[in-house]
Amino acid sequence: MTKGRFGRYGGMYVSEILMHALLELEEAFERIYPTEEFQKEFHGLLRDYGGRPTPLYYARNFSKHVGFKVYLKREDLLCGGSHKLNNALGQALLAKKMGKRRLITETAAGQHGLATVMAGNICGLKTEIFMGVKDIERQASNVNKMKLLGAKIKPVKTGAGVLKDAVSETLREWASCSRTTHYLMGSTVGPHPFPTIVATFQSVIGQELKQQILEKEGRVPDAIVACGSGGSNALGAFKPFIEEKGVRLYFVEGGGESLGAENSAAAFQHGSPGVLHGSLMMLMQDRWGQIRPSKTRAAGLNYPGRGPEISHLCEEGRVKPCYALDREVFEAVGVMCRTEGLIPALETAHAIAYVLNHPEEFSRDDIVVINYSGRGDKDIEAILRYYYGSS
Repeated sequence: MTKGRFGRYGGMYVSEILMHALLELEEAFERIYPTEEFQKEFHGLLRDYGGRPTPLYYARNFSKHVGFKVYLKREDLLCGGSHKLNNALGQALLAKKMGKRRLITETAAGQHGLATVMAGNICGLKTEIFMGVKDIERQASNVNKMKLLGAKIKPVKTGAGVLKDAVSETLREWASCSRTTHYLMGSTVGPHPFPTIVATFQSVIGQELKQQILEKEGRVPDAIVACGSGGSNALGAFKPFIEEKGVRLYFVEGGGESLGAENSAAAFQHGSPGVLHGSLMMLMQDRWGQIRPSKTRAAGLNYPGRGPEISHLCEEGRVKPCYALDREVFEAVGVMCRTEGLIPALETAHAIAYVLNHPEEFSRDDIVVINYSGRGDKDIEAILRYYYGSS
């Protein structure tokens, strides 16, 4: 596979002004990441600050409900409440060793922004977070947490005021200050080397999962199901199993209210290959190459593109692209609450919903792992409105 490419996807489609920063980052990652010093410090932070390893929990009551064995990889128990801290700690530590003084990033659901300011504080770096005005309004609890931790929040009013627009603004900012500032990309999107870096830091999920399931069951699972947009939590879980051909991998997108063109974020259902934010990926676009609007109740899944590696894996058939509709997602939250006493993030509930609504995909003897990527604190008001009509 060509460096920076996953099949036909990937690349570095950026202006000349960003090329130096990307080449500097690639060189630093390849030089610093493998060293014993970096690995010891990184894994020490994951363990002592983040709380890794996260448990692999046998969801006994949920399993009875669906008719087969289901385990939850409990990334919601990572400090901060989601898988996002794995990558944030890794990149912040790398930025510190590169001599950077400031972190900038984008966020939608707020979990990556929260993880970034946490990691920035640990590494002594200032943090500025770009966030669409619509996401600021619907993710107020995480915005308040980020402010309390000292992050500067930069509202993004351009475009639709959502994640896509926040990424664009962050890239523009980075072009003007890359000598002192690191863009801590939150998912496996963007120009090379970001997709590789993020997937590498998130692969700790799958490494733990593989060891834990072998200890508990004596074999690998039959299926792993993860929600996704850019693809970081899914690839984190999938990576060590990609060559395990007997393990089925499911990538669940946000379907929105329906698969109607104006009301969905299901890029694998509606998209075609195109370039966005410096990378060739599967993308929701019109016939002129303009980005089509996407919509889902889960802010973290409301991105019109799929990262290059997940695009490639789905195109070649190794990963099955799926979707869950908003109604199914909210119902899945209720089922998980009643069976296991857990409130999942709306993003995570997409994976749960797919397992609930597609029993034909699984047999009674199957062992299925759901990557339980985040907890639902940030979504409580939206969940209450769905069930009770008010918060």
